[in-house]
Amino acid sequence: MVQGTTSDAGKSVIAAGLCRVLSRRGIRVAPFKPQNMALNSAVTIDGGEIGRAQAVQAQASGIEPHSDMNPVLLKPNSDIGAQVIVNGRAIGEMNAVTYHEFKPKVLKAILSSYERLQTSYQAVVVEGAGSPAEINLRENDVANMGFAETADCPVIIVSDIDRGGVFAHLYGTYKLLSASEQQRVKGFIINRFRGDIKLLYSGLEWLEKALGKPVLGVLPYLHGLHLEAEDAVAEQQLSNRSKDKLVIAIPVISRMSNHTDFDVLRLHPEIDIRFVRKGQALPACDLVILPGSKSTRTDLAFIRDNGWDDDLLKHLRYGGKVMGICGGYQMLGHWVHDPEGVEGEPGSSAGFGLLDLETTITKEKQLRRVSGELSFPDQPAVRVTGYEIHAGDTSGTALGQPLIQLEQHVDGVLSEDQQIFGSYLHGIFDHAEACKAILRWAGKQDIDIPDYEQIREKGINRIADAIEEHVDMEQLLSAMSS
Repeated sequence: MVQGTTSDAGKSVIAAGLCRVLSRRGIRVAPFKPQNMALNSAVTIDGGEIGRAQAVQAQASGIEPHSDMNPVLLKPNSDIGAQVIVNGRAIGEMNAVTYHEFKPKVLKAILSSYERLQTSYQAVVVEGAGSPAEINLRENDVANMGFAETADCPVIIVSDIDRGGVFAHLYGTYKLLSASEQQRVKGFIINRFRGDIKLLYSGLEWLEKALGKPVLGVLPYLHGLHLEAEDAVAEQQLSNRSKDKLVIAIPVISRMSNHTDFDVLRLHPEIDIRFVRKGQALPACDLVILPGSKSTRTDLAFIRDNGWDDDLLKHLRYGGKVMGICGGYQMLGHWVHDPEGVEGEPGSSAGFGLLDLETTITKEKQLRRVSGELSFPDQPAVRVTGYEIHAGDTSGTALGQPLIQLEQHVDGVLSEDQQIFGSYLHGIFDHAEACKAILRWAGKQDIDIPDYEQIREKGINRIADAIEEHVDMEQLLSAMSS
């Protein structure tokens, strides 16, 4: 089990790298995260919903993602509440206190999933959540040491030296564990080191002597490494910008989901992605994309509170293009109804009225992996792939001429003036030909789109190569089999 001293210490990335290392060695391996809190999710082969990090780790393992790999997913819809997803299916909304009391019941589902993976695979790489030293969350813990103790799982602890204070993080985390938990820790990995490793030796020796546990490896800072973020918006541009670039603005709404939709755009040298924060105006741009949302009506109000609705209309008056994905697509219609209070308080909210449609939020979430054809006017039809994760039925005359023909249904709406495009498909940019078609519609002609699957593969292999070179794998494998 890979645990970390903090959130974003590198647990997800290192777990993915370990999955690839083991897979390379001919070991049948699967990833596992008992409990995940994230708004970036993926649809599994069995029609469930899990965190995107586990889907990437499944790819690193050479297998399809399955709901057993992340049996509990929490999708926040407020500062104190979240939708609770167990075994890939939403079971309801809970506030933090209610869910904390619910943890002993959900542990059974977690252990059942873990046992199924253990039966089917030779190795399971488990990822923790946050930090095991969060004292206020120790009771009923199912995400870190609570799981490790129950499942009798050995643990390594990861810390990010680039944040600073790595020795304090590791020493303090270890000392806050119980005696049995300390015994379970097999060693430490220091992540994202840059500089002369010789300057670190004295600190490593001190740490090993002070805690009686080995430092299994020091991983270098891998510049330009790309693996999909578990939750935080990754804003840095990882390529050099060209002068003749398409400018895309994306408002960062309060319950933004699946922002990994934009990674392939963010990585492209001819595209300038600008994530617009609260209090900032939408900049002059070619395309505004309204992203997915866990709470569409709440984010409609958030957009209006920021004045982005006026910015959006001004953008359209000047001939700009607007695209909505999932919740952003729902916002483009006349109304969003939530009569049963699935995403918050029951009621209805006026949309932007830019497409002749309206949406009713329903308790039954639609989870599908899909493929088909995307057909913009005056462009040849191209292949499109993606996945749907939405609780909403959309209807209206705008649906009369769908842009996307999928295997079993249709999707995609384009306004009569061809300025506004809406779709339920997450991952719509991941397939190169579909991405090209959308960017042509947005005003960027003759652009080369890299194979995003290969970009992801390159990232997985880079972290795996670093682990092979800088981590004592024999000691780690010994710990795994102990």
